[in-house]
This record gives sequence, structure tokens and C-alpha cells, in this order.
Amino acid sequence: MRRARRSKARRSSRPATNLMHAAVPFIVVVPARLASTRLPGKPLADLAGKPMVVHVAEQARASGASRVLIATDAEVVLNACQAHGIEALLTRTDHPTGTDRLAEVVQACRLPDDALVVNVQGDEPLIEPRLIAGVAAHLAANPDCAIATAAHPITEPAQVFNPNIVKVVLDARGIALYFSRAPIPWSRDAYQPQWSPEGGAAPVVDIARLPASSTTVHRHIGLYAYRAGFLRRYPNLSQAPIEIAEALEQLRAMWHGERIAVLLTPHAPPPGVDTPADLARVRAILAQRG
Repeated sequence: MRRARRSKARRSSRPATNLMHAAVPFIVVVPARLASTRLPGKPLADLAGKPMVVHVAEQARASGASRVLIATDAEVVLNACQAHGIEALLTRTDHPTGTDRLAEVVQACRLPDDALVVNVQGDEPLIEPRLIAGVAAHLAANPDCAIATAAHPITEPAQVFNPNIVKVVLDARGIALYFSRAPIPWSRDAYQPQWSPEGGAAPVVDIARLPASSTTVHRHIGLYAYRAGFLRRYPNLSQAPIEIAEALEQLRAMWHGERIAVLLTPHAPPPGVDTPADLARVRAILAQRG
């Protein structure tokens, strides 16, 4: 008999888009600061009879995480979580970033360097469990990366120029090249300045001349999976000039040579809660679900 020829596995050069659950062990940490400029007491905001942070924890549990932990700086949040059977840890109040808070959790829980830690924001009560699991699996599938995150294609031209919407450019493997509040990549032919009588120019989009799908503009989704070893090192990394200019934490990691793998999803995630109007919208969604 002729021996079957064994084919060598090849890494795809296309960014990954698989959101299926994978048997990858990971934990979820939900930072929950009580203070909020636009919505004070946000983690405890009532949603269908439960604090918002509890809804987030329940979504995280549904992802298949081996452990879900709330990291908070307020005893009232700690008590609310424990009352609902959610594990919580009281952390310092002086962390400059949410990532520093995660680093404290890694140290306090004595997590091994190869543990996968998914950071789910405490104001995302509708986050999809499969996206949480997908980001964890994506990091596991990219052993040369310290971080994994997610993004989706932008379909509304106005969002391209909105500085509150963070864009990300990827390489052929789906590794982040850069994150920015600016419109990246800039399509020279599709984005044309329109001069106003008052002076100055505002960019407009010629839909017909937008670039091909290979250079689609992607919106970053603020969900991260980290290797615990990176989080342990993070507090010792100096701030980067690009991080300060863009006000984007993830640029610090890139500045210091770390790779960020990006999982592409076809659609935008459900809305989070930043303002009272957002809170009302999420309450309406939950009411419709019954």
C-alpha cells in the first residue's frame, strides 16, 4: 500500500473570525470602579432588579470561563457581588489604569505566567459570552502574542471620522499594526476634503471609491485577553508618547514591542453603558427580552 502523504499545517495569512467556543481554560476579571464622571455609581446601577456588574459577571460565566472575579475599589460593590454569589476582590484605589488593576489581581491570585486572563469591562452587561470565549481562544492560538482583542468592520462612513471610535489596522495575519482615533487607513481617493464658506475643510466619503474589503476600516472592541505574565510586567512599562497622544492604553504594549492579535467579528457588539441615556437604552433592551 502507498503510504499517505502527511501535509504540513500552515498558518493562515487571513485574520481569524471564528467565535466558536474552544476548550481553552481562562479566567475573567471585571474591573468595577465605583466613581464615574458621567454616571456615578455605575457598577451598582439597577438593571432588571440586579446591579449592572452582576449582569456582566453572569454573561462572563456563560462564556465557559473557569473563574469570574470582580476587581473593585469599593466595599459597597464588593458586598453587592458577594450577595449575588459573585467572587470579588477589593483592590487599591490609586491605580492609574484598568490594566494596572488587573496586574494587582494577577499578583493577589498568584496566577501562573501562562494563565489567560480576559478583561471584561464592568459597563458591558449585554456582552456576548461567545465573544469572551473567542478572544481567549484567539490568544491561545497566537503564542507569540501577549494580548488578544477584537474588532469589526465599520459600515457607517461617519464613524470613520469620529475620534471616540477607535480604529485598528491589521497585518496579513491579523496582528495589530496600530490603533488610532484618527481615520486609519486613510483612503486617499475615497476621503476628499469639502471646503466650507467659513474656512477650513471637513472630510467627506465617496462611497463608490472606498477601498476593497482587504483594507476595510475596522472598529476596535474594548475586550482584551492577556497572558498573566504580561500583566505582571505591565506596571513596570513606561508610558509611551503615542499612548499619551491618543489616550489609548494598548499602545503602551505595542511601543514596548508586544504583539496584539485581533479577532474579527462581523457585527458591532451590543451597547455598553457610559451615560444615563445608555443606561435607559440597555434597560429597554432587557425589558424587551423579559
